[in-house]
Amino acid sequence: MSDNYIQMVAEDKIYPIIRCADAEFAINTAKALVDGGIRVIEMNIEHPSIYEAIKEVSKFAHVCAGGIITSLQADAAFNSGAVMFSSPIFQMSLIKISKNKHVPFIAGATTANEAYNAWKSRIPLIKIFPTEAMGGVRYIEDTLRQMPFLKLLPMGNIKLNEVVTYIKAGAVAVGVGRDFYQGFEPKVITQRTRDILKEIREYKKWTNRKQISQ
Repeated sequence: MSDNYIQMVAEDKIYPIIRCADAEFAINTAKALVDGGIRVIEMNIEHPSIYEAIKEVSKFAHVCAGGIITSLQADAAFNSGAVMFSSPIFQMSLIKISKNKHVPFIAGATTANEAYNAWKSRIPLIKIFPTEAMGGVRYIEDTLRQMPFLKLLPMGNIKLNEVVTYIKAGAVAVGVGRDFYQGFEPKVITQRTRDILKEIREYKKWTNRKQISQ
């Protein structure tokens, strides 16, 4: 199984999630994100029309099909061009899909126990959802303090201006949904994307300099 897509998410540190039932809107939003520098996008299956959107977006970006809970959904997503999938839950049946299809799976977890069980099952990236409702940055810090080996992807009403704070707390990457695009024209979405990627790069450079000086 290729872990290249998971590695891309870990490198970019920002993971956009498009949640809508409008295929055209999803496609245009994805284009705006990619124009800003995004490589991997989660497209949540809010409506069957999103499978058609995945077909189009997979021509210019790597698509993770989100909200998958059944094998039928997974099959439809992969047939549409998705290269990985995520779920709000953690179930062994989903791990079987991942192994059988040889595609990465981002499992959902809420509690520390669920996250630990996902890690034991060799899930490469664990989605903590809903992060804000569970305590936000403090929840991620507290979880990683006890289990620093977990590879966490917090999401759930996280704002762009909070992304670096979550990275500082130890998140491998940060999922941002509607705050990335809702109410913004494509050009603005592209600029917001460039701005957050620049902020992340600057933080990574500062961290590298700090490590070298120690």
